[in-house]
Amino acid sequence: MKTRDKIIICSLDLFNLEGETNVSTVDIANEMDISPGNLYYHFKGKEEIINELFTLFESELADILKAPVEARLNMRDAWFYVYVVFEQIYQHRWLYRNLNDILQRYPKLNKRFKKLMERKMSASLVIINSLASHGVLEITEEARRQLAERLTMQLTFWLNYRQLRGEQSPDALLLHEGVFELVSSVAPYFEASFQIIYDDMLTLYQQIRSESLPSD
Repeated sequence: MKTRDKIIICSLDLFNLEGETNVSTVDIANEMDISPGNLYYHFKGKEEIINELFTLFESELADILKAPVEARLNMRDAWFYVYVVFEQIYQHRWLYRNLNDILQRYPKLNKRFKKLMERKMSASLVIINSLASHGVLEITEEARRQLAERLTMQLTFWLNYRQLRGEQSPDALLLHEGVFELVSSVAPYFEASFQIIYDDMLTLYQQIRSESLPSD
């Protein structure tokens, strides 16, 4: 693996672990056991590393968000798809946990992130329409867009909200919390015969939560 790629991987790990604002290029060089000059040869500063990481995330998430547009999703597909989206966001949680601050300090990323939010909105609306066409959801045309807006907000501010509340869920549980909270926003629109699916999801989530949290 090339040194440049190793720097990106190391930076992603440190940003996720320590928070982007708490990690300097010297910290990254020390973690990799290379000189700051060696790192500077590949990246002229932290902003270049941030841009490279964002470009990686942008490309990967954009590919994922195309999926609902290219295929009609049933309930099982949608459930799996939501996990894939949350996993991608979780892998780049350094960005979402400090989103507003990062976008202010690196304004060139602002417009690009807004495009990602538009893609989230479009993907959410496609999924809602697909589930409605399969008879899973009972929801009016007007309510579909409103629901898609709420899902987009959850996908965007899920980790930020958790952090602001000071909630310290184990990382292993965070992903499941995000998915279940999003599904809970859709649950009121489930057609009656599909309500049992939500009940099964609730039972599974409660089991995962009890296994992830330390017992008193």
